Amino acid sequence: MSALQLQSGFGLLALCALAWALGGFRRGISWRVVAAGLGLQLLTAALLLHLPMLRGVFAVFGDAVNALAAATRQGTSLVFGYLGAPLPFDEKVPGSSFILFFQALPLVLVVGALSALLYHWRVLPFLVGLMSRLLKRAFGVDGATGFATAANVFVGMVEAPLLVRPWLAGLSRSGLFVVMTAGLATISGNTLVVYALFIAPVVPDAAGQLLTASLVSAPAAVLVALLMIPPAREDVVLASEPEAPRIYDGAMEALVRGTMDGLQLLLGIMAMLIVFVALVALVNMAVEPLTGLTLQRLAAFVFWPVAFAMGVPAEQAMTVAGSLGTKLVVNEFVAYLELGMSGGLGLDVRSRLILTYALCGFSNLGSVGIMLGGMVAMCPERRADIVKLGLPALVSGTIACCMTGAVVGLLTAP
Repeated sequence: MSALQLQSGFGLLALCALAWALGGFRRGISWRVVAAGLGLQLLTAALLLHLPMLRGVFAVFGDAVNALAAATRQGTSLVFGYLGAPLPFDEKVPGSSFILFFQALPLVLVVGALSALLYHWRVLPFLVGLMSRLLKRAFGVDGATGFATAANVFVGMVEAPLLVRPWLAGLSRSGLFVVMTAGLATISGNTLVVYALFIAPVVPDAAGQLLTASLVSAPAAVLVALLMIPPAREDVVLASEPEAPRIYDGAMEALVRGTMDGLQLLLGIMAMLIVFVALVALVNMAVEPLTGLTLQRLAAFVFWPVAFAMGVPAEQAMTVAGSLGTKLVVNEFVAYLELGMSGGLGLDVRSRLILTYALCGFSNLGSVGIMLGGMVAMCPERRADIVKLGLPALVSGTIACCMTGAVVGLLTAP
């Protein structure tokens, strides 16, 4: 094992200690939870990264993403003309023809429709149920918490709690925190496909890597959340095992409603990008003349020790920290877009892979607002708890994503 891999291993333990410290060194931490969290992360990553048969799934998944992108271009070229398809003339500046809204974001519509169809055909509920039972056995969490955590691997941070809405009010404070952390530590299938297209030029098997990252982050999220807010002795474990409700009357309704949900997500992404990029630029106009630093650069200084702990060489740690800062201040969408367009930011292959895994989560300020709004509307009787747990969930979600980066650093030789 190389020195950088050992660095990732020590960093993984250090991130666990950081989560416990931020939780106030609370008593009641179960060694079973720590062992299960670290064991599941390492086992899942090792199987998906190094087992040839499962590695082959990466190629299939990547081909599926490419097929979706090609099929989507047929629709965008019909609706938007050359704005949504290859130009009919030579561009003067390479890359200037790329228009995010017309060429990349429409993929969200197609994936949203397909996700709804897979849900209606009970494919997604079956996969979520398998993961839910695994998390319940490993961590001892209640059925609703495990189900929502597992669902976050495939759907968004608001849709997953919606699947267990009848059980939300009865969750313990610790269980509620687990659900919120998982929502910020993973990404949805809709955005996974878009991010895979962004980073495909610089990260091999991009779609499979992002799927692996989201799967590994699920147990990481449970571990970090339980280290920060362990369950109290008086918490009652809900015995019921939730089942995903049937929300579509037929395949056609699933396609239509999935498309409309995708449209809301597409418009939301567009609006959030415009507003948050503008606000960050506005703050930078005030901060940079005084300090010589931007918000992203200030966040990079905070993330430098974390980047080093994940196993990134010291000379590359500031670059990785800068991307993590962009993710926190703006969002992971912009961070992945910059990673893909920059050609890897001068990072070596291993560091790019660590960064890819660490960015794979919705842990940013804007997403906290979206999650709080959605969950308060679903469960107004727990409004006080949900609001109080918002910023701690942002911290725990960020730590969980960085733990996932450390795991892949530990299992990947320089």
